[in-house]
Amino acid sequence: MPNASSTDVLFLLLGAIMILAMHAGFAFLELGTVRGKNQVNALVKILTDFAVSSIAYFFIGYSIAYGVSFFGSADQLSQQHGYQLVKFFFLLTFAAAIPAIVSGGIAERAKFHPQSAATFLLVGLVYPFFEGMAWNNHFGIQSALTQAFGHPFHDFAGSVVVHAVGGWIGLAAVLKLGARRGRYSKEGRIAAHPPSSIPFLALGAWILIVGWFGFNVMSAQKIEGISGLVAINSLMAMAGGILSAMWLGKNDPGFIHNGPLAGLVAVCAGSDIMHPVGALVVGLMAGALFVWMFTLTQNRWKIDDVLGVWPLHGLCGSWGGIAAGLFGQRALGGSGDVSLISQLIGTAGGIAIGFGGGYLVYSLLKCTVGIRLSEEEEFNGADLSIHQISASPDRETNW
Repeated sequence: MPNASSTDVLFLLLGAIMILAMHAGFAFLELGTVRGKNQVNALVKILTDFAVSSIAYFFIGYSIAYGVSFFGSADQLSQQHGYQLVKFFFLLTFAAAIPAIVSGGIAERAKFHPQSAATFLLVGLVYPFFEGMAWNNHFGIQSALTQAFGHPFHDFAGSVVVHAVGGWIGLAAVLKLGARRGRYSKEGRIAAHPPSSIPFLALGAWILIVGWFGFNVMSAQKIEGISGLVAINSLMAMAGGILSAMWLGKNDPGFIHNGPLAGLVAVCAGSDIMHPVGALVVGLMAGALFVWMFTLTQNRWKIDDVLGVWPLHGLCGSWGGIAAGLFGQRALGGSGDVSLISQLIGTAGGIAIGFGGGYLVYSLLKCTVGIRLSEEEEFNGADLSIHQISASPDRETNW
C-alpha cells in the first residue's frame, strides 16, 4: 500500500488485537447463556473456529475479497513495513466474527467437526464474496451504484458486511438444525432454558463493548483517518441500545447486556457520517428491535436461536445499513455522503448472500456428514466427546 508508514502498521495492529479480544467476548457471552453442561463446548468451539477461520481466510478468502495472496518470499511480504500483512490480520478478525456469531445461534445441538467445516466454507467463500463486492468493488457493483444514485453502498465498519451477513447465515443454520430437544412441546408449551451464568454473560458483553471501539475506530485503517466522531457515535449508539433494551426488556439482565451490542452493531455502517444524536436514535431503535424480535422469534415463531443472533446481528445489522442512508443525510445532521437507495440495495444484497450462502452450506453438510447431535449427546452436553474429555474427574491429563 502506498504511503503506509510504520505508524499505520502499529495503528492497525492495535486494532486487530482489540478485535481479537472480542472473540473472548463472544465466547463468554455464549458460555453464560447456554446451560452448564454445554459451557466447555462453547469455549472450545469459539477458539477452534478462529483457527479454522485463519487458515480459510489466509489461503482462500482474502484473495477472493482483495486479490492478494501470500505466496511470495518473506522479503516481498515485509515490504512497506508489512502493512498488507497486518491489514490481513485486521480483516481476519472481522471474517472470524462470522462463525462466532453463528455459534451462538446453533448452540447446544450442533456437531462440533461439521461446524468447523461450515466455518471453513463460510469464511473461505461466502463471506469474502460479499466483502469483495462491498469493500473492493468486485463486479463493478459499487461503481454502478455511484453512477445511478450518486454514492456507493456505505458500510464503514461492517453493520451489513459482517453483522447482517453473519446473522442471516445464523438464521439459515438454525432453521436447518431445528430447535433443541424439549424446547417446544407438541402442545405449544415452551420449556425455559435460562442462562447458566449472568456474570459470565455480562463479562462477555463488556469485553465486546470495549473491543468494539477498535472494531469501529480502527476501521479507518490509517492513523490519518482516525475520527473522534466514530468513537462518540459508537458511544451514543451503545448508550441508546442499553436504555431501550432495559426499558422494553423490563430490566431483564440478558436484554440489558445485549442492548449495547445491538446499538453497536447498528452504528457500524454510518458511524463516520452521522451526528451523535442520530447515532443515539439508531441505538435506541436497535435495542428495541432486538428485544421485540428476540421475543417474537422465540415465543411465537418457535425459532430456537439461543443467543438471538438473527435479531441482534442479522436484523440490527440490516437496520444499521439502512440507518446510515437515513441519518447520514444532511437533513438529519449527517455529512450527506450517502444514498438511501444504495443503502437499501447493498443491505438487501448482504441479506441475500448471507442467508442464501448459509442455507447452501448447511444443507450440503446436513446431507453429507450431518450437523445435528444425537439425542444422547444433546441430553448429556454438546458435544458429548468434548464434554466428557474435559469434565471427567478421573481422566489423566498431560497438562
